[in-house]
Amino acid sequence: MKIGVSTGCLFPMLTEDALKTLVYNGFDTFEIFFNTFSELEEDYLVRLKYFLDKHNARVSSVHPFTSSYESSLFFSAYERRFYDGLSFYEMYFRTAKFLGADKVILHGAKCDIPSNVSDKEYYRRFDMIQQRANEYGVWLLQENVYNFRSNRIEFVKNMIDEIPQSAAFVCDLKQLHMAEIPYEDMIRTMGKHLRHIHISDYSQGNKCLLPGKGEYDFKNFFRLLYDLGFDDDIIIEVYRFSYNTLKELCESKEYLENKQEG
Repeated sequence: MKIGVSTGCLFPMLTEDALKTLVYNGFDTFEIFFNTFSELEEDYLVRLKYFLDKHNARVSSVHPFTSSYESSLFFSAYERRFYDGLSFYEMYFRTAKFLGADKVILHGAKCDIPSNVSDKEYYRRFDMIQQRANEYGVWLLQENVYNFRSNRIEFVKNMIDEIPQSAAFVCDLKQLHMAEIPYEDMIRTMGKHLRHIHISDYSQGNKCLLPGKGEYDFKNFFRLLYDLGFDDDIIIEVYRFSYNTLKELCESKEYLENKQEG
């Protein structure tokens, strides 16, 4: 397991500047959180790839800035929009492939937006998007997101039952905390379909802290992952207001590496 970080931790710093700042502070494994269309253009990506290669850094996952539109793009009753959305998301799959990443994150459908799409239809459409992603050598990962359909353990379990070959997940700890779901329950449900982790911590009255600044017992957390055979990247993903200095971000990485080894 490799401990990395999301460029989103430095938002609203420009994506390339966030990447450079993190590399110069000792990080080498990344989730790139893209923030606008121009960052998906070839010239920009070539410069990003050059910098990554120069510093022996790698991208594990790509996070779309259009996550909040996925309810409308993929999971509305307007079927034509789904197929247009499918073509649109190929730009993320191409981007991931170009940067050497093998994962693209999906938030999916919100709970508070009316839809005529059943869970069963959701799974069918996810499977179709997954097949398109796989054509680029990329996995689409369903994230458990608070106030989204994916934040229900039953939804995750049923997805695995319905589309066992396509179901794949990223587990986000802060989202679980906001939903008051024990991470052990969600991780065990995702099981062998868990391919990525967004890690954070919490305390009473604070939903999102850097790992090591809150109440999680990360020795038990890593023990659970080892027991399940998880061996993929773990990405520190917190909000910018969750910490004060870059030193704290670096210390959090060291803290997790020590807990992992212990």
